[in-house]
Amino acid sequence: MIVFQKPGKQNTQQTLELAAMRAHREGMWLVVASTGGPSAIEAVQAAQREGILDRLVIVGSVPDKGVQKMSAEAQALLREKGVPLVLASHALSGAERGLSTKMSGIYPVEIMAHTLRMLSQGVKVCVECGIMALDAGAIPYGEAVVAVGGTGHGADTACILTPAGAAAVLDCKIHEILCKPY
Repeated sequence: MIVFQKPGKQNTQQTLELAAMRAHREGMWLVVASTGGPSAIEAVQAAQREGILDRLVIVGSVPDKGVQKMSAEAQALLREKGVPLVLASHALSGAERGLSTKMSGIYPVEIMAHTLRMLSQGVKVCVECGIMALDAGAIPYGEAVVAVGGTGHGADTACILTPAGAAAVLDCKIHEILCKPY
């Protein structure tokens, strides 16, 4: 496992290269979280270099108050390359965050998310984007994938995991952490 000294976007290229190489070697899908689009663009480049563009899925966020956070440039590139873009509510917050904000409480899925953050924010994002991609039908059920997430901006974490759908979230299995920040 590679441990980066600091979290953040300065680790994006190395994380995506490592993830794409491993996905290629193991014949796995590569599932990459991207909110604004820069990580999506870099993921396309890494997947092309490894010859796995047909096994790449990008997972983003639903529009916030009607505004899509992913750049039009990134969306256009994904369409041009035929890379699926899953836009969905975050599997480990979504509706529960809405409730906890309104009701000033905490709920089980948020506890799970905070527990995963003990490893790193990116580990939580890897699990989340795997769930979202599976629920959207963008990846096959029951197969391990290489998932990539990050802390704030960029990608700094890659995991091999077998996602479960949101309705079976506790069946998700993290097999290996390829890289993460300290």
